[in-house]
Amino acid sequence: MTIPIFDRARASARYIREQISTDIDVAVVLGTGLGAFAETLSEPKIIPYEEIPDFARSTVEGHMGRMVIGNLAGTSIKVAVMQGRFHYYEGYSLEEVTLPIRAFGAMGVKKLVLTNAAGGINLNYKTGEFMLISDHINFMMASPLRGSHDQRLGDRFPDMTEVYSREYRRIAREVAVELGINLHEGIYMALQGPNYETPAEIRMMRKLGADAVGMSTVPEAIVARQMEMLTLGISLITNPAAGIENEPLEHDQVMQIGQQVNGQFCQLLTGIISRL
Repeated sequence: MTIPIFDRARASARYIREQISTDIDVAVVLGTGLGAFAETLSEPKIIPYEEIPDFARSTVEGHMGRMVIGNLAGTSIKVAVMQGRFHYYEGYSLEEVTLPIRAFGAMGVKKLVLTNAAGGINLNYKTGEFMLISDHINFMMASPLRGSHDQRLGDRFPDMTEVYSREYRRIAREVAVELGINLHEGIYMALQGPNYETPAEIRMMRKLGADAVGMSTVPEAIVARQMEMLTLGISLITNPAAGIENEPLEHDQVMQIGQQVNGQFCQLLTGIISRL
């Protein structure tokens, strides 16, 4: 008999709770190449994903596959950081991909920050810059809410008018200005992957209003919205999307750009979380 996702998430949450002594204030999911933020937490408790009931395994380079729980630098704010996520293209179901968000919800976490590495579709975006996600386009052609409904998870038909909190975006913009960090704001489009997009697909996406493209985040954001979590989304633009420049797209480049801007990223994220 299949165990309902609500009960699986609750089991994961129970295990995580047993490892820490306090409630979690903010949960963070770190995208490809952005794992260094987890190293800035003080008094960290590290939990490998394989120890958490029902958690999948990260199989992609740049995703360490562990949860780090500690205090935001210089504060008593308790932060749970996923140092790597699971992707649909790894062969996991969307239910598996989003189970960690369900687990955070089961723990009572109401503040969520989702980050990712993305290709820049907007011609004004430069490699190494950040984009605040104002909205998304789900081109994965699937929803993590599909299937039989469990009322304990939230509404079956959640409103998606404001998936990414306006207030959190205002805070992020203020912090970026204070730090002198160029923070764009735009639309993120998610595809299944793992192949990169073709130049023709990128031209189509631009016409549809997308500013950046990636292979994650949207399923997590949908589940968070259903569970009434306040969500902030940030993309690191690691490369111009296909066809913009006459260069091949490579995962190693994504990793390198993440490493180059990790100092800025950690500053930005620390400043934002301290004000949420």
